[in-house]
Parts: sequence; structure tokens; C-alpha cells
Amino acid sequence: MDTPIYDFLRRYNDADMTRLHMPGHKGKPFLGCEMLDITEVHGADALYEADGIIAQSEANATALFGSHRTLYSTEGSSQCIRAMLYLALTCRPAGAAPVIVAARNVHKAFVYAAALLDFKVVWLWPEESRSLCGCPVSAKILEKTLASLPAPPATVYLTSPDYLGGMADIAALSEVCHAHGTLLAVDNAHGAYLRFLSPSRHPLDLGADLCCDSAHKTLPVLTGGAYLHISKCAPEAMAERAKAAMALFGSTSPSYLTMASLDLCNRYLAEGYPSRLADTVRRLSSLWEALTARGWRVEDSDPLRLIIAAPDGLTGTALAGRLRQSGVECEYADRDFLVLMATPENAPADFDRLLAALGENHAPYAPSAVLPLAKGEQACSIREALFAAQETVPVEASLGRVCGAPTVACPPAIPIAVSGEVIGPEALALFRYYGVETVDVLK
Repeated sequence: MDTPIYDFLRRYNDADMTRLHMPGHKGKPFLGCEMLDITEVHGADALYEADGIIAQSEANATALFGSHRTLYSTEGSSQCIRAMLYLALTCRPAGAAPVIVAARNVHKAFVYAAALLDFKVVWLWPEESRSLCGCPVSAKILEKTLASLPAPPATVYLTSPDYLGGMADIAALSEVCHAHGTLLAVDNAHGAYLRFLSPSRHPLDLGADLCCDSAHKTLPVLTGGAYLHISKCAPEAMAERAKAAMALFGSTSPSYLTMASLDLCNRYLAEGYPSRLADTVRRLSSLWEALTARGWRVEDSDPLRLIIAAPDGLTGTALAGRLRQSGVECEYADRDFLVLMATPENAPADFDRLLAALGENHAPYAPSAVLPLAKGEQACSIREALFAAQETVPVEASLGRVCGAPTVACPPAIPIAVSGEVIGPEALALFRYYGVETVDVLK
């Protein structure tokens, strides 16, 4: 597969041009990559008005993912989430309300998008919760929620896979959405690779209408590289307005280095990646079995992740420290879980080192704690709360106050209390559980 962006950057550098344009490093090697870092010079195309090399590269990605249109982001899935919600609202079917029905485990970018776009959120809650990182929603719960609304929402919004690798039943949930005259948008930040499993488990192939992937999380792409996908079944207006939506939330100076890495990734995906991916999935399955045989409890998750539950007397954070001492850095840890992410770029020796570092577990496992659901009353809109005057108070002094900035428990940015909600005793209990010490509330 051709790589038009990367090839242009190489040609431009090899031409030995005098760079009387941005960036300020002029291609000189401070880090070593500057020679390929340019701006929108003649022939370099422009991300949000693409009709040249960037358009060609995005067309390659569109073919690889089987979408109607795939667009690049150099600002991660956060940019794509905002654009996705904007498209859902502005291109919603006649009669649909400016409402988003969302599983509660949204990324912080969703909450900020709600403030910027000023839409109402109807939350989907799990039947029970073992971690704020997950929010399993059944087709039955979704059906009941949509049937209770006076009009179809602009879209239903899910995060899948979640941070603990939990995967929603996209096929069943999309059927419910379409039966109720609404769309399904999926934050698939951790699942770009799912398209290349056999069979595909990518949300677009299971019925989602809109989807974003953080390419950099599971593919060999520089940090910030991501995709916004418009499905072949989505309203045509979404594909037509997608560039404008991305431009609305993106920098006018997108990174050409990041775009080049997305461009090169197309060739990587087209040349034997499914086979390498299958080999890695098999190695991780064997690693799962080896860890289980050594006394560790490994949770169900997406195929490129290992979620190890912490046994009695040990926290996931302590396990992460043990690994670090042996030269292994995990993706995430909290009191309950250790999260490890792998790709085909991990050598078998990496897994051998992990096994040696963890050793054997002889501690018992207690039943997983069921966490309270902090369904705080909405005192004002998310937009009103985020734009209001705020103050930071100790968690113990926050009971009954209105949440200002979204309060998160951990790096995945899963909100315990969302802006505009009254902080109740359940939220207080979750703050304590996850070690949150302060919270921003309205003055």
C-alpha cells in the first residue's frame, strides 16, 4: 500500500529546501525527527481541507477499515469524540431530540463536549459495578431506557472496550438503537486492532454508525494519532460534514509527524498484520493459562489485554511496583486491578519477563466488592456547572455540594460525580474507596 504523506516528507527533506517557513527548528535535528516535521507548505495538503496526499492516505485507511469515510486526528480520540457528538447532534434525524444516551463510564472528553455543545445526557447505569472503569449495559436495559423517552435521542454512546477490557455486545445494542430510530456511536479508543481479528470485532462491523479509535494505543502510531470512522449506514450528511466537525475541535497546526505515522500504519496493516496479530493473541492466551496456573485470577477482557485481579492483602498498585522493580511497566493499576496491554511489537521475551516478575500467588481471592452507584441529582446542566465559579474542597466537606469539574477516580477519567450533579453519600463512599482527597464544587 502506498504512503503518500511519508513519501512527500522524505522528498521534501531530500530536496534540501531552504525552510523560510514554520516550524522554528527548520528541520535541524534537536530530537532527531525534525527533518520530517513540516507545516502546510506547497504540496503538503492540509488536514481539514484535504484534497491531496492526506486525502489519499485517508482513503487508504477508509479501505482498510471498511468505513464510508475515515478521517485522521493528531489530537487523539478526544478530538474525535467531540466531533462525533457534534455530528450526531447536527445530523440527527427529524424528530430526534438533542439528547445523548450514554453509558456512565465516559471519558472526560465526553463531559467537556457536553459543556461545549450543551446537550442533555441520559445516563445508562450497570445493574451492579465492580469498578468505575466499566459500565456493562445489556440490550434489555437499553431497550427500557429508549422506550421511556418521549423522542429518540440523537445517538446512544458507549465506551467499548472499556479500560478493563470489557466489551459491549455492539451487535445487539445497535439493533436496539436502530429499532428506536437512533444511532450508535462508540468510543473504541482501545480497539483499533479489532478490525483485523478473524472475524472482525470492530464496532463498525457490528453495527455502530460512528466510531473513534486511538490508533496510538494499540497500533504502531505516534501518540495522538487517531481515527474518526463514519459507517456506510450512517446518514450521508455525517460523511459530508465530518471534516468541518474535526476542524471545529482541532488545532490549525496538526502534527505532520503524527500524520506520517498514521500513513505508514496503513502499509503496516495491509502487509501481514492480521497474521502477526493472531500470533500475539495466541501468545497472550497461553500467558493467561500460565498466570492462572500460578494462582493469579485473570479477568475476561479484549484479546490484547491482561487484567489481573489483586488477591487479598495485595493491591494492584503494589503489583505494579513489583513489576517495575523487575523492569516491567504496566498500563494502569488501582487497588483492585493491574492492567497490562500488549501488541505484536512485544517480543516473547517480554512475556517471559512478566511471568518471572509476578512469580506465583498463594494468597486467596475474596468475592469482588460491589460498588455503590452514585446517581447524583442533576442540579444544573453540565455547561452551567463547568462555566460557573468553583472552589476546591476536601472530599469530606463536599456532601450536598454541586460538582464543578468532573471528578475522576483514576487515569481513565471515569467520573464519580459529573459536573452539575449533587454529591451524595454514594459518591462520597467512592471518593474514599479510590483515594480521591479533594473535589471541585460550585461556590
